[in-house]
Amino acid sequence: MTLDQLRPHLTGIVRPVARLSIRVGLTPNSCTVLALLAAMVAGTAFWYREIGIGVLFVAINAFFDAIDGAIARELGSAGMTGDFLDHVLDRYADILIIIGIFAGGFASWEIGVFALTGVLMSSYLGTQAQAVGVGRYYGGLLGRADRLVLILLAGIADILFPAGLFTWTYLGIMLLLFGVLGHITAIQRFMHVWRELNRTK
Repeated sequence: MTLDQLRPHLTGIVRPVARLSIRVGLTPNSCTVLALLAAMVAGTAFWYREIGIGVLFVAINAFFDAIDGAIARELGSAGMTGDFLDHVLDRYADILIIIGIFAGGFASWEIGVFALTGVLMSSYLGTQAQAVGVGRYYGGLLGRADRLVLILLAGIADILFPAGLFTWTYLGIMLLLFGVLGHITAIQRFMHVWRELNRTK
């Protein structure tokens, strides 16, 4: 189970924030774009080893990523266009943040590429489930919300304990986990979709 699956249960918290956001003039698409801009700053900050700034802007990315859909539902404007934009910009945000982390030297490029492929494949399988008619699927070990929380925790750990663990930075350990758990999640999602498709034959 991933944190993404808890979204329906957080309505009582998210809805008031969404209503306040609407009052200050935010729209779903503007939040989606702001989330991407925050990811750009976060990735750049990690690249230059400014971990505190990176962590702050990952948190900002997470906030806008959580609120864009809620605003759309409040406005009654949720639809395929906004969903498409959200998925595309989320993938770019993932790429920018992860590249920033390994380009900043927190992990080798091999670990970085491993993490990136795990993240992209797990996300792809989630949306591909929707494309083939099974419906958007958030199951598996590691979803986007989980990844954002892990980045925040690993970044804070690297600030508090800069020596790392067994010569590894905590952000580097996290990228290794992204690779392993991301590919496991991709397999879990593939198996779910495969079973659902064969069940409907």
